[in-house]
Amino acid sequence: MANSICDFRLLLLPAAVVFIYIQVESENHCTSQMRLLIDQISIQQGRIVALEAGKNPHRAIFNSIQFDHATISEEKQRQELECVQLKALVKDLERKGLERLVDKVQVPVAAVVVMACNRADYLERTINSILKYQSSVALKYPLFVSQDGSDPDVKTKALSYDQLTYMQHLDYEPVQTERPGELIAYYKIARHYKWALDELFYKHNFSRVIILEDDMEIAIDFFDYFEAAAALLDQDKSILAVSSWNDNGQKQFVNDPYALYRSDFFPGLGWMLSRTIWDELSPKWPKAYPCIGSILVILYRQGSSLGQFFKQYLEPIKLNDVKVDWKSRDLSYLTKDKYTKYFAELVKKAKPLRGADALLKVHNIEGDVRIQYKNQRQFEVISRQFGIFEEWKDGIPRTAYKGIVVFRYQTTRRIFLVGPESLRQLGIRDT
Repeated sequence: MANSICDFRLLLLPAAVVFIYIQVESENHCTSQMRLLIDQISIQQGRIVALEAGKNPHRAIFNSIQFDHATISEEKQRQELECVQLKALVKDLERKGLERLVDKVQVPVAAVVVMACNRADYLERTINSILKYQSSVALKYPLFVSQDGSDPDVKTKALSYDQLTYMQHLDYEPVQTERPGELIAYYKIARHYKWALDELFYKHNFSRVIILEDDMEIAIDFFDYFEAAAALLDQDKSILAVSSWNDNGQKQFVNDPYALYRSDFFPGLGWMLSRTIWDELSPKWPKAYPCIGSILVILYRQGSSLGQFFKQYLEPIKLNDVKVDWKSRDLSYLTKDKYTKYFAELVKKAKPLRGADALLKVHNIEGDVRIQYKNQRQFEVISRQFGIFEEWKDGIPRTAYKGIVVFRYQTTRRIFLVGPESLRQLGIRDT
C-alpha cells in the first residue's frame, strides 16, 4: 500500500541530481543559499518518509494499536493528501534550485581578444579601456590577450592582469611572399589571427569572438551593442561580421549615436564573428591579412585607434559617449530583406547634386544630399573635398554599401556619394 500511495525513493533521485549538479556547477558565493535549499528539500523528504512509515503497518512504530475502520480510512486520506502536498513542495523547491543555478551559470555572449605583438604601452591603454566597462559583464565577455611573438614587455604587461587569459603565438616558419614588394608583416598577422581564432572557437569552444587591436579604445555602450548585434548575426546569415568601427567616424562626419549601417567593405577593426562563419573561413583564411574579399558587415560609430593614417583620419574619430540601450531597440531593419528598402528610401529622398563644385553647393542646401560619381578617380576627388577616406579595396570604397558611402557633414544632414550602378541596384530611377 505504501508503494502505491507515495514512493519517497522517486523523490530522492531528482533531489540528489540537483544537489550534485549544484555542487559541481554553482559559484562559490551562492553555495550557502543552495545548501539551505537542499536542507529544505531533505526536511520535506523526511516528513514523506515518516508518512510512509505511518501508512505501512509493518514499519509503523505503533502497529500493534488497533483502529476502527472509519479512523483508519480518515487517517489514510489525510496522509495521502499531505503526501501529495509534500510532493508538490519538493518539486517546487527543486525547480527553484535549478532556476537559481541557471541564473548563476552565465553563457558568454562572446570572447573578447586583444591582438598584440610588441607595443606594451598601447596594450595597457587598450586593456584599461576594456576593463572600465567589462568588469560588470565579465561572465558574458571573457577577456583574452593573444600575443604574436615573444616581446617580454608585452608578455609581462598582459600577465600583470588577473582579469584576463594570456595566449602566446610563436611562429618560426619563414614567410614566402606571393608578390614582390609585399610586407611580411601582413603574412605574420594573418597567421596570428587564424591561430587565435582557432584557439578560441575550437579549443575554448566559444560561439562568438570579438577581435580588437592593441591600439583601440571602446565606448560606453560597446558591450550592449555587441550583445544586441549577436542576435542579429545569428538571425541573418547574410551578415559575415559585426563591427563597432567606422572609417568615416571622425567627429565632423557623425551626429547620430543610434545610426547603424550595412556595408560591403570589411572594416577590419573591432569586429565580431560567429563560429558558424569561422567554420567556413578557417580552411580558406588568406595567407596575408587583410584580404577577405567583399562581405557584409554592420558599422557603428564608436572606437578609436592609434596607427596608420593617425593624424588625418584616426585621431579625429569620435568615441561615442552616449549610453545607448541597444537591447531595447528594434534592429530588424538591418536584416537583408528589409535593409535594402530602408536604405533606398533614404537615398531616394536626398536631393541630387552634380558637378565638380558639389562641396560649394552643399552649403546652400538643407536636408540630405546625394552626389553621383562616375568612377574611382572621381570618387577620390570628391572625397578629398570633404575630407573622408578616399581609399578603395577590391573595387569597393571604404564603408560603401552598393557603392554608396554615407556620412554626416557639419550638421545632421547626410551626404550620399552614389556610384554609377548604385541607384539601379537599389531600384531607384535616376531623375
